Amino acid sequence: MSALDFESTSKTITAGRFELHYHEAGEQSVAEPESAVPVLFLHGSGPGVTAWSNFAGNFPVFAERFHTILLDMPGFGKSSDLEWEKAYPLIAAEAIDAFCEAKGIEKVDIIGNSMGGNVACETALAYPQRVRKMALMGPGGLAAPLFTPEPSEGSRRLFEFLAEPSDKAMAAWVDTMVGNKKVVDEDLIRARTEAATAPGAVERMYSVFGSILKPENAYTPLYARASQIRQETMLIWGRDDRMLPYEQAHFAFRQLPRAELHAFSRCGHWAMIEQKDKFERLVIDFLLN
Repeated sequence: MSALDFESTSKTITAGRFELHYHEAGEQSVAEPESAVPVLFLHGSGPGVTAWSNFAGNFPVFAERFHTILLDMPGFGKSSDLEWEKAYPLIAAEAIDAFCEAKGIEKVDIIGNSMGGNVACETALAYPQRVRKMALMGPGGLAAPLFTPEPSEGSRRLFEFLAEPSDKAMAAWVDTMVGNKKVVDEDLIRARTEAATAPGAVERMYSVFGSILKPENAYTPLYARASQIRQETMLIWGRDDRMLPYEQAHFAFRQLPRAELHAFSRCGHWAMIEQKDKFERLVIDFLLN
């Protein structure tokens, strides 16, 4: 397979009321019938995040075995904004269904990080016919804050960055994301800061988070509905996660009827980056078996 760079894999599509940007590569393996289900990656919600920034490193490995899609969710990356008339995860789930409809995809396996894990679960609940399996890394919404203070350290650093964006504030936030410091360098900090301070970027994030916090958009928490999720689900957590602390993993695990839980040491909130090789082997085996 030729190198998968940003431009050669970049695509856009009109899906219902959504204008969505995504990256696409790979085909199913003839030798592995289970790989016929496309794999859809959903990113988190941190400053400067896109599907590419979260999953570019994993893209080639999955595209060798699966039809693989990295999707910029509405309001992120090159996908368009909307007026969020409901809490963001509910609208994003609608976008996933619309995207699949527009692409002629009957069913997907979803790999979701942080808010992407939250959106994956909302999609599985609202559109169960669309989702076969889910692999969720530090997913949001699946645990009540029983054992750790709220907001988490990662959340505090995130909003400090939004209040006063800078390389220093970005570095402080990224520090809370990782347990494996080797994956962080100045180029990563600079790239995330540039993306997060582009015209309108901070306002986009406030709009997304605001839709969740508005009293008129209140809805039953995901963790109170998680027992209704029937899809096979792999939970992956970093022991050193300071955004959604590891203590939440066991609460989430108990809510999901068909779940398995895997934890990595020397790992924070970005398992797909911090423990890349182990993550890829684990998830590929889960999807194929």
